Amino acid sequence: MSGVRIASQLDARFNALLAAAVPGVEILALPRGVPHGLPDDVRVLLAAPDPGLRDAVAPPSGWPFGLGFVQLVSSGIDSFPGWLLEPVPVASARGVTADSLAEFALAAMFAAAKQLPQLWIDEPGQWQPRPLASLAGSTLAIYGFGRIGQALARKALALDIEVIALRRSARPFEVAGVRGVASVEELFARADHLVLAAPADPSTRHVVDRRSLAHAKPGLHLINIARGSLVDQDALLDALDSGQLALASLDVTEPEPLPAGHRLYGHPKVRLSPHTSANTPQVYRNLAALLARNLEHFRSGRPLENLLAQGETA
Repeated sequence: MSGVRIASQLDARFNALLAAAVPGVEILALPRGVPHGLPDDVRVLLAAPDPGLRDAVAPPSGWPFGLGFVQLVSSGIDSFPGWLLEPVPVASARGVTADSLAEFALAAMFAAAKQLPQLWIDEPGQWQPRPLASLAGSTLAIYGFGRIGQALARKALALDIEVIALRRSARPFEVAGVRGVASVEELFARADHLVLAAPADPSTRHVVDRRSLAHAKPGLHLINIARGSLVDQDALLDALDSGQLALASLDVTEPEPLPAGHRLYGHPKVRLSPHTSANTPQVYRNLAALLARNLEHFRSGRPLENLLAQGETA
């Protein structure tokens, strides 16, 4: 693959991994945002989410330069403007974060069931047994059943957790043992833990709203590792305050970051993390391997892996 130049909007750690995965490829470090003035011999843009890029209405002068394809660093495309997704082929990073996100969701479930970190004690007066919950025998509901939902289902089933799921398509579930449900309301009614793992688009916006929350099983724990737009945060907070919902673990919000003084900060029934569930070395390794495969596909004229459909937008 010698002679191919890549413009990368990721950091030096990733660029070093990529250089090791694809010897001979020249990597041009590029700041995040709108890619201005790429040299004509840069054949691939590795594009990372950035508010300035997302909100750019028009492409930069000369777009798409000499690019042969664009590789996104995320599975979702909602953080990229429409012009970036055309006219050259664009591949998503679907699947590279699946295991890391699934692990994060399971960690949130374990933390809730085992009352972590509240369980830890530091003085004799706190030495009192506490009743804990078990994940084995509980019911996990997954909204969205792409790569992330599949990875989570496999891990949960191995822990003797019942897994139910809802997806948009009528395709059979890829993981044996997962049972489908007919509606979002049924997910809420049956789940002990409900994980949001669907992409952000108009059909999923505020899928968690007052109507769906009204069906929540007592003690329900909601976990969002997808996008903040899937949750009506005012309805969520009201459900938590009323006891309709027991707990919410949120790695994503709308907007990000939340403004100072937002009610989600410090809420006793909210576990809030700064959109960091996919921030693991394995994700970088997976992305470097995906880009290496797509470089080989590009060189040999084969279709890219995770190729977006022509005209596909967020």
